[in-house]
Amino acid sequence: MKKKDYLRLVLIFAIFFLALGGWLLHLRIHPIAKDAENYIPLVAGFISVLVIPFLFIFRSTISFAYLLNGMTVIIGTITMTHFTIENPPQEWTLQTIFLGTLLADVILLWGKFAVGKALYDLDAVINRPDAERNRGRFFRFPNMGFWFVHLVTLTIVYMIGSYFWK
Repeated sequence: MKKKDYLRLVLIFAIFFLALGGWLLHLRIHPIAKDAENYIPLVAGFISVLVIPFLFIFRSTISFAYLLNGMTVIIGTITMTHFTIENPPQEWTLQTIFLGTLLADVILLWGKFAVGKALYDLDAVINRPDAERNRGRFFRFPNMGFWFVHLVTLTIVYMIGSYFWK
């Protein structure tokens, strides 16, 4: 096995285990038998644990895996932040922000995003090692502005939906 293939495999396992850890936490916190809404974390976790790492294996599906991984991270960030706002700690201190909210879970999600970005960028580095870094429009896929725009837009849509459909 070549070094590049080994590194890719390690990153795929990293994204798998990050997703698996998050999914198992979700299954413990949101038991399916309690509420029908708990199927959403079940399905999102299934996609994150099995589908996304599988898509990262094949070169032809890396872009789709990166896109799907980023969207699951954004949706998870928005919903967990909303849950924290709806169920705030008794008092806001530095300790309760770090240990009494879902900030740690959101940080794990963005770690998963970083591993997905590394896998996506690794493919370009392997195939064109001497090429310059892609430059172009900041808000186009796969640039980071694309993710920023989607995070802001989906947050606004979620807030509007949450306001009108309470």
